[in-house]
Amino acid sequence: MNEQLKETIKLVPNQPGCYIYYNKANEIIYVGKAKNLKRRVYSYFHKQHDSVKVTVLVSQIEKMEYIITDSEVEALILESHLIKKHKPKYNILLKDDKKYPYFLITDEDFPRIQVVRKKNLNPDKGRFYGPYTDIGAMYATLDFLKRIFPLKQCKTPKFSNRPCLYYHIGKCLAPCQGKVTPEEYQNLINQVELFLSGKQTELLKKIQAQMVKYSEAEQFEKAAKMRDSYNDLLKTLERQKVVYENTKLNEDIIAVLYEDGILVIVIMMIREGRLIDKKDFTYFVDNVDKTEYFETFFREYYSNLKLEFPDKIISKDLEEVGNKDLYQDWLKVLSGKKITINYGNGRGKYGELYELALKNASNTLENAKLKKMAEIRDDFNEVGSYLAEKLQLTNFPNRIECYDISHIQGTNTVASMVVFQNGLPKKTAYRKFKVRMTEGKPDDFLSMKEVLTRRLKRLGEPKWEKPDLIIIDGGKGQLSSVMQIVEGMGIKTGKGGIDFVSLAKREEEVFLPHKSKSILLPRDSNALYLIQRIRDEAHRFAITFHRELRGKNAIKE
Repeated sequence: MNEQLKETIKLVPNQPGCYIYYNKANEIIYVGKAKNLKRRVYSYFHKQHDSVKVTVLVSQIEKMEYIITDSEVEALILESHLIKKHKPKYNILLKDDKKYPYFLITDEDFPRIQVVRKKNLNPDKGRFYGPYTDIGAMYATLDFLKRIFPLKQCKTPKFSNRPCLYYHIGKCLAPCQGKVTPEEYQNLINQVELFLSGKQTELLKKIQAQMVKYSEAEQFEKAAKMRDSYNDLLKTLERQKVVYENTKLNEDIIAVLYEDGILVIVIMMIREGRLIDKKDFTYFVDNVDKTEYFETFFREYYSNLKLEFPDKIISKDLEEVGNKDLYQDWLKVLSGKKITINYGNGRGKYGELYELALKNASNTLENAKLKKMAEIRDDFNEVGSYLAEKLQLTNFPNRIECYDISHIQGTNTVASMVVFQNGLPKKTAYRKFKVRMTEGKPDDFLSMKEVLTRRLKRLGEPKWEKPDLIIIDGGKGQLSSVMQIVEGMGIKTGKGGIDFVSLAKREEEVFLPHKSKSILLPRDSNALYLIQRIRDEAHRFAITFHRELRGKNAIKE
């Protein structure tokens, strides 16, 4: 730590605010907020950090600045603004949030409804509603709105003296030709906004009142159109799942799952007691801190929300984030109303809804995995070549095997062997092993020795093809033990033989035989994802077999 930095730290006050760290190149590398700036900044430089990321960050800090705010909520808002503006290297940035579209109701004398992307959210253009994660459903909603509410379709009139085709087919009221009054058109816009805000009950009441008004004025054609709109809306409401009898409840239920570099967040939107929408967000991330990523997402999502805010947000994952009071105050500033955060604990309605959101998140995660594996399958030549180069393999990894041991305190010890051929699981080649040598005496090294000995003795036999690469679940110690077994059996390694590597879970480090230094593959690479999936599949297969065996033995007893 240089002298200038030391002096700056001494001057940091015991007040809320934001702190900004710079590196040698005078680039902003991190922005943070704190209720007590002095205490937070001091903790960076005067204690050991478990996180490798924080340790590296601290080593690069050359200069710092701080901004004092009146409250912690103001500090939170300022921090979000500074991160968006400077995009610091060590702050989490959710890279693909710009892909989600919004509806725009344009700021014109006779507004139109359009679809826009996040980067175009200019408040001067009009009022925005979104984001929408299901593009197909969003365009279906747009078609529905245009059918029910005949808004203006064209930016400029197609003809100077007569309406265009949209008017004649009932999809526009032709405001450009004076066929509708500004007051009537504004009523239509208000109805669209109520629909997009999830206020269907109020919308139905307004349409019904308008229908009666037209009928009393003997404008029967307009009254008939209102009746058709009313009936179409009722049909739409019938398709929405009722989750509460109380139609005043407006809630967001949020579930989060993280696995193998894929972060999935599902938000189920309940408005007036009905499930009106489900939003799925998928991120391929390079950090395993699920809580930190979720906190960043939570702040970005509600900062950019252009829909009606809920009265309550339910999420077990927010309990890990903490700062409940702070985020409730922050949400009040954003929305202009009180919003309660609930952690969804217990077995009541909240627990059931959270489980439903979690089920949807699990489905989204599986779809993301399938998509990732499809990419690997379609481009395995490139993925395999990359693995061979980075892991210094002597063979192209067409056939990859991985092993895992499973037991409870040494009982019912089993092992799994899974096989991936050209990047895809080959389940007909999977094998299960009952481990005999260590029953009642937990010893994973000895168990692995038995399993590999039994497997490698069968090299070349039918249905026991030679693998190009064997992956061991574990670190340097596990790999060293395996290499002793392999070399003791006289198994050929290297060119024309079998390559061996191990994958350590904590930092996803890859170890090579007789090498002390590990290799870190990029977190977002298909190569790392492939070997993670193989390792996890071996673990799943072993656990499943162990449970089956334990269940059978329990029945016998």
